[in-house]
Amino acid sequence: MSGNTFGHLFTVTNFGESHGKAIGCIVDGCPPGMRLSEEDIQPDLDRRRPGTSRFVTQRQESDQVQILSGVYEGHTTGTPIALLIPNTDQRSKDYSELLQTFRPGHADYTYTQKYGVRDPRGGGRSSARLTAPMVAAGAVAKKWLFETFSTKFQACMVQIGEQSIDFEEWSHVHDNPFFAPIKDVAYLEAYMDTLRKSGDSCGAKIRVSASGVPLGLGEPLFDKLDADIAWALMGLNAVKGVEIGSGFGCVSQKGSFHGDEMTPSGFKTNHAGGVLGGISTGQDLEVHIAIKPTSSILIAKESIDLRGQSTSVLTKGRHDPCVGIRAAPIAEALLALVVMDHALRHRAQCADVQWPLTPIAAQAPSV
Repeated sequence: MSGNTFGHLFTVTNFGESHGKAIGCIVDGCPPGMRLSEEDIQPDLDRRRPGTSRFVTQRQESDQVQILSGVYEGHTTGTPIALLIPNTDQRSKDYSELLQTFRPGHADYTYTQKYGVRDPRGGGRSSARLTAPMVAAGAVAKKWLFETFSTKFQACMVQIGEQSIDFEEWSHVHDNPFFAPIKDVAYLEAYMDTLRKSGDSCGAKIRVSASGVPLGLGEPLFDKLDADIAWALMGLNAVKGVEIGSGFGCVSQKGSFHGDEMTPSGFKTNHAGGVLGGISTGQDLEVHIAIKPTSSILIAKESIDLRGQSTSVLTKGRHDPCVGIRAAPIAEALLALVVMDHALRHRAQCADVQWPLTPIAAQAPSV
């Protein structure tokens, strides 16, 4: 394995570079017989694509997905689904000055040390552009999970830089460029305008959740559902932290508070984030991710060149001042891919298991 393939039964092999001819993925293990077209995938790619507001990179990519295989007469065949997304707006000359230097905080240095060569154009393989194929694959998983279990995924921004964002309602997420669950985002716009003018960047915190999650997903000991969720989301560019449920907040909680009490009608709370012992409880999965500030900024920072000599780097080109702004649909996709893979794994092992008791989370579908 070379770190480019995700999953066990539902696998996604990601390929391409930021400024190559195209990016894409091969989705293998999708059950046959599901209706699938480009129109099922494109809406999620449109939510993620660049150039949608003044607060993100102005690279203009339509991200029009093409299904090359695995679908016949509008239905999946059970064979590999090839998804292709052409690159159409590369400006590789923006990166000509980086051929001999390393951007602080970026993967330039580590890729060069590991492989002895790197593609400097837009970060090459380390670019956040490579999240687009995962969003496309996630759309396939989301469709199957919704049709099979009515599982839904949604994500929103809860903090950008120093600015905390209260939760009002999910419907607001689709009405603003920040994926913020609030109606009035004027203070976020002012904050980002000031940040852009300064040439600097900031981080973000994203909440991603899933409802209608089947009860019983997850494996002991090392393929726990929450462990795989953390592993998948840590694979998203710039993520430096993952919390399940109360996360680091559980450090200051008492056991009398943190343990989710159970009643015949369901759980009273969800501090565990929908997972106990690595297995889904049927409650909503609740996850938060921390995203670091964009490394490519218009402020000179100290670095070294290929000869190890001291230099300074100021990164020109088109960059997101906060990569977290477009992270919500990506986080949804990665969570969906984990749930999809575990749903198929559970079905393969435990399809004949009969419940001895009615699950207390009555709203949760069984596999």
